[in-house]
Amino acid sequence: MILRSWHGVVPNRLGDAFEQYFRDVTVNEIKTLPGNLGAYFRREVQGAFTHVFLITYWDNWDSIRRFAGATPHIAVTYPDDLKYELLSDPIVLHQECSTIQPWYGEP
Repeated sequence: MILRSWHGVVPNRLGDAFEQYFRDVTVNEIKTLPGNLGAYFRREVQGAFTHVFLITYWDNWDSIRRFAGATPHIAVTYPDDLKYELLSDPIVLHQECSTIQPWYGEP
């Protein structure tokens, strides 16, 4: 399994609208793609900005490349992202793992 992690930022005034758009368009699309094993979204307000985090789980690199293209470490963006003044991290992180173990210890 491969975890793909992305982060972006929008102004707080657009946070609610962006979350709805992001869930309806991006997350729902990703969850339907072959090889996708799950998608998890988190939103956090810090100061004047709303941070959005997305972690997706994939079965293999071929599945990620079908979604992200030949350079899977580059973030996938959508044309309407600009409407929400999204500042997207250009690089996504990938981590390969054999299993996911829940964390129960102290941070």
